[in-house]
Amino acid sequence: MRATLRWAHADLRTHRGEALFLVLATAGIVVSLLLAAALFGYATNPWQRTFSQTHGAHVWIHTDSRTVLDGLSVLDGVEATAGPYDTAATSLSVRGTRANVELRATPSAPAVGRPLLTAGHWLDPTTPDGVVLESRLARALLAGPGDTLSLPQGHGQLTVVGIAETAEARYRPGEQPGIVWALPSAVHHPTGQIIGLRLTNPAETGYAVQRAVTALGASAIGEVSTWQQARAEAQGDNRLLGQVLGLFGCGALMAAGFAVHGAIATRIRGHLRDISVLKAIGFTPSQVIRVFLLQHIAYALIGALAAVTATEALGGRVTGRLGDSVRLWRVLPGHTTTQLAVPAAVVLFIAATTGLAAWRAGRVPSVPGARPVFVNGIRQARASGTRTSKRLPVLMRQAFEVRVPAPLVLGLHATLARPARSLATIARLCLPLLLITVALSAWTTLDRFHRDPERIGVPAALTVHTDNDLDDRDVRALLERDPQVAAAYPGVEVAALVPGQTATIALRGLGIRGSSYPYTLAEGRTARTSDEAVAGQGLLDLLDVRVGDWVRMTVGDQPQILHIVGRSIEPENGGRVISTTLDTLRENDPDLSPTLYQLRLRPGADPSAVAHRLAVAGRGHLDVNAATNPADELSSLRGVVVGLILVLGLIGLVEVLTAIGGMIREGERDLPAWKAIGLSQRHITAVTMTSVSCTAFAAYVAATALGTPLARWLIDAQGRSSGIGAGIAQDPPVLLLVLLGVATVLGAAAVAALPAARAARRRLADTLAAVA
Repeated sequence: MRATLRWAHADLRTHRGEALFLVLATAGIVVSLLLAAALFGYATNPWQRTFSQTHGAHVWIHTDSRTVLDGLSVLDGVEATAGPYDTAATSLSVRGTRANVELRATPSAPAVGRPLLTAGHWLDPTTPDGVVLESRLARALLAGPGDTLSLPQGHGQLTVVGIAETAEARYRPGEQPGIVWALPSAVHHPTGQIIGLRLTNPAETGYAVQRAVTALGASAIGEVSTWQQARAEAQGDNRLLGQVLGLFGCGALMAAGFAVHGAIATRIRGHLRDISVLKAIGFTPSQVIRVFLLQHIAYALIGALAAVTATEALGGRVTGRLGDSVRLWRVLPGHTTTQLAVPAAVVLFIAATTGLAAWRAGRVPSVPGARPVFVNGIRQARASGTRTSKRLPVLMRQAFEVRVPAPLVLGLHATLARPARSLATIARLCLPLLLITVALSAWTTLDRFHRDPERIGVPAALTVHTDNDLDDRDVRALLERDPQVAAAYPGVEVAALVPGQTATIALRGLGIRGSSYPYTLAEGRTARTSDEAVAGQGLLDLLDVRVGDWVRMTVGDQPQILHIVGRSIEPENGGRVISTTLDTLRENDPDLSPTLYQLRLRPGADPSAVAHRLAVAGRGHLDVNAATNPADELSSLRGVVVGLILVLGLIGLVEVLTAIGGMIREGERDLPAWKAIGLSQRHITAVTMTSVSCTAFAAYVAATALGTPLARWLIDAQGRSSGIGAGIAQDPPVLLLVLLGVATVLGAAAVAALPAARAARRRLADTLAAVA
């Protein structure tokens, strides 16, 4: 054991930098995987915890105010109900901020779907105008207990008495109204009803919705929302961040494993004499294997422990959702298990790759055979029986004839003369570079979505909702009067029942013939004639249809049959949206009037300034909101990408150091011949630098060729799974890829300069002794 420790200590002193990089790379991998686990827990568990604590309903059904809902409580599979409650759609404003809301008449705290109070108290009959706000709505209004909210057109005021969490779909400006719980006396003019169903078997949600629609009649249904939709919305981009971290963490783990394997294999080739000496003095093959195995397991353990310590000590202090996810993850039941399992899995994986390479060390004979030597760039096999390549010397002579510098020729030949080893090195270095290319593609996609929102299906900068006091002509004249409004597209959005009556989708009519809405299409074409529409990927998946199919849906008691002629990039409602023109919807309902307007602004216009002017000009009749860009919610992904690139860069650096060590050891056999033909120390240094640069360049070319299409496929696959749809991926700019290649090649050459110069300064007697 003492001899083993002394050997490990001597090896550590010789390869300090490589050991440090292995520790840092392992730490980065473990941190990435731990943060991925935290984000997955943060994405799922908060909603699940809220749903459990509030005894949430699995289905919420909106109907008109005349429908009798008592029969739903006796349907097969319904365990309990919440409500029915009268509802009224209105808006609330405070300190200049306005939001669309749903007032829900709640006489007492419900047993199913009961709000979870986080501030203030529940409704009290002593405060008849008191209301409880859903938490996201309260944050949007910057309102808290004690604040006064104004109803539109001077219809009164409401007082906030509490803030509550709910497992239902939460407030989204311009898309989902916020929930406001109020006493029945505060809901003066109900316009509808809502009832919640808690099911005995949540897996049968679709069947339960179908039975409820059959019992009530399709014409009575306004909207149906399920627990799966609420959960998917709550998870949102947190789950995407977790997937990104998990994907890159696993990829980095594979790259690190291959790097460790290559490092040990190269070191074994360079220490054949030392290993033979160890065996000659009594070391068994198992002891030799144990030397390498324990040494690299120690590196992995140190890196894993450092990662766990850093995550626990600093993870909760990070601002944003990463810090929130780590703080919440600490109190979840599976925290301790995951915190132990992830580092253990990483250490075991590195141990497996280490053991495979160390096994080769155990097979080294006690008396090593003679090794091949390079003389003047020509490989001659000594005592090996291999044949000399005839093609490379011809190419070398031709290169010398055209006066190609000798270091360049010899360096390139040193790479090509050992194809198996060179290809293995290129493959190991290619993997981190490939992942870096994928990360740059993700960065570029996000950046272009921020700069060009129309690429992700958000061509309009503002959304305007109106009340019934202004007609379409007056609203359009008011909007188009603003000098910075380029176009105003009138529209309406209603909930429609899908075939089978198991869910509702968003049916949208935007624009009129001659002024069609500029949808971002990934497939097909725009709607040109009557009954044509474009649909999001989420709707195509829900209905199992494709572009070119006809779909039938129900709006109230009116069927609507549309021909899908295109697939649009649709970030809203999980892509479960079908869009046509307003004229098409008016064919079924001639009295249909626009309730919203999508505004495109002129280049350079300030959306907030335009929104303020329009709100003032509307005199309380217009609700103007900035269009939501999904890329804004993924801004924290930029920091994640930077961190992953650093980790992958460390792994690539480890592989470059391994390649340099192997090339220097191989070059020791050629050093006497190079000096004999008159090469200076600077020329010999340039040979090694050229060989390393050629290897790095080949790895970069392979990584770029494979990484760019892989990144496009991964990003589009994520777009399809989220409902947005494929066609959103953007390739990195050519200049960025060129800079990556230049940094890779020049970085490899710079790292190789110092060890190559040291090797070139070795005395000839030492070199001959090393290769003997």
